Formats: sequence, structure tokens, C-alpha cells
Amino acid sequence: MQTADSEPSTTPSFFSRDLAARTTASDVDLQGTTVAYWTYEPVRTTPQTRTILVIHGFRGDHHGLLRVADQLPEMRLIMPDLPGFGSSDAFADDGHSVRRYGQFISDFMAALDLGPDTVLLGHSFGSIVAAHFVASHPGAVRPLILVNPIAAPALEGAKGAMTRLAVLYYRLSARLPRGLGLLLLRSGLIVRVMSMAMAKTKDKELLNFIHGQHHAYFSAFANRESLLESFTASVSSNVAEVAGELTLPVLLIAGEKDEIALLKDQHKLAALLPDVELDVIPGVGHLIHYETPEPAAAFIRRFLKDHPA
Repeated sequence: MQTADSEPSTTPSFFSRDLAARTTASDVDLQGTTVAYWTYEPVRTTPQTRTILVIHGFRGDHHGLLRVADQLPEMRLIMPDLPGFGSSDAFADDGHSVRRYGQFISDFMAALDLGPDTVLLGHSFGSIVAAHFVASHPGAVRPLILVNPIAAPALEGAKGAMTRLAVLYYRLSARLPRGLGLLLLRSGLIVRVMSMAMAKTKDKELLNFIHGQHHAYFSAFANRESLLESFTASVSSNVAEVAGELTLPVLLIAGEKDEIALLKDQHKLAALLPDVELDVIPGVGHLIHYETPEPAAAFIRRFLKDHPA
């Protein structure tokens, strides 16, 4: 099913007028799971026009990457809501593991007839899923772009204590009576605290936009069980685990002040990758896709020009 989607016009100051016109909303059934996805057609086709499949992060959905899509008007972007998030069903046949999400990418690409010239882009948890998919399916895509990549184990190092607290939060929410558990997971206060912790911008209008996005979409998950499984997957794997198997060109876009995917770990990851470019955006943390979409898009454009289909 395909329908026009004009949702970007709800906040016109942060999106161009072209974005709504480029947008088509669709869904596809994959092994009993209905997956919603959005296609952003190019405003103009150039020799550099590519199809980019975008994999969003944990608790997000396709909305999070819209500002990046808007900055790439010459590209065709396809952005699904991962199963269990946004408007997509939870997996009907399996748990929500990195392996299963990798199988989803394979099934999704086959259903949409996306060939090996497809560019794969993953943000945050999506970087883990994308990297593990590429490691298991060499030649399926080219090249690979990772934004705010999870480069090191989440339970180790300085951020390990905060990760363990988050593990307790999700486990407790899954074990409480359903209504109370959902209330805790969808608490506006907790979502705001998470949003404030990640945002680095001093621009009040942009900050309000980011908080509004998180409040609108951060709690759009299918159920507590799938959310806990996805969270467990997100803290149990990382990109470095499969770095040596990523022989295709890889672009890493990192935030200087990222407290979830630390910059020092990005440099360590880059040293493990056979064919890599690392671009660091100053002054931004884990929300490159919201706060600095322009330089991120510029890095993507340059990288794809250097690595044509």
C-alpha cells in the first residue's frame, strides 16, 4: 500500500517545502510482520544519485532521520520503521535480536528489489544492525555509512554504570503489571531527561523541536517485551565486533561530545576497519541527525561521490 505522507509540514521551520512532495508512505508484509516504510524520491537526479536504505536507532523511528533526508535532495532514501517501533509490527516469528534485525534487512531488500548498489546507513543501534548485516551478507550493499556508531561494548568503561541502570529500568518495566510498566516506559519526565542528556545544542528553538520529537515518537513501540529484547540487543553488541569483516568502504560520522558513542572509541573502531573514513562534527553529541544534519549530509555526499555505484 502506498499513500502520500505530508507529515514534515507540521514543523516547517525545520524542513524544506520539498520534503513532503518527495515523500511516499508504504507498507510491506514480511513473514507475517507488517513493516511501514517511507520513500523520499530525489528532487533532481544527478550522476551521483543513489538509493540509501536507512536504519534508525533504538526507540526511534523514521522521523529521526528526516532532517538528514531533507539535506540530500538528489538522493533516494528508503526509511523503514524497524519491527517493534513506530508504525511497524513487532516480529511475528522471532525475538528482536541483532541477528533477526539483520534478517529483516535481507527480507526488506528482497521485497523492494534493492540490489548491491544500495547504500546502507545506520544510526546508533542501527549502526550495530547494519554492520552485522554487512558482515553476514558480503556484497549485499555498497558502501556502508554509520552515524553515531556504537563502537564499543556498552557495559564497559565509564558509561557502563549508566548502562546497567538502564538495563534495570527496562527489566523492571517489563516485569511490573502491564499498565504500570507502560506508564514507566512512557513517562514524559523520563523521556525529557533522556532527551536533555543527549542534546548539546544551545539553540532554544532547536532544543524544543528535539524534545518535541522525542515526546512524540520515543514511546511508539509495539510492546514491552519487544522493547526489552531490542534494548538487550542494543547493549549486547557493537560495531567493533565485526570490524574486520567490513571490507567495503565505510564512513563513520561521529559527534565530538557524544557520551553514548565516545569519540575515543570511534578512533579505535576506525583503526580496525580496512577501508574507512572518519568525520567528526564538533560541538554535537549523539543527535547528529537532529542537531547537525547539514554537515552530516555533506560528508555523505562527498563519500558517495568518492565511492560511486
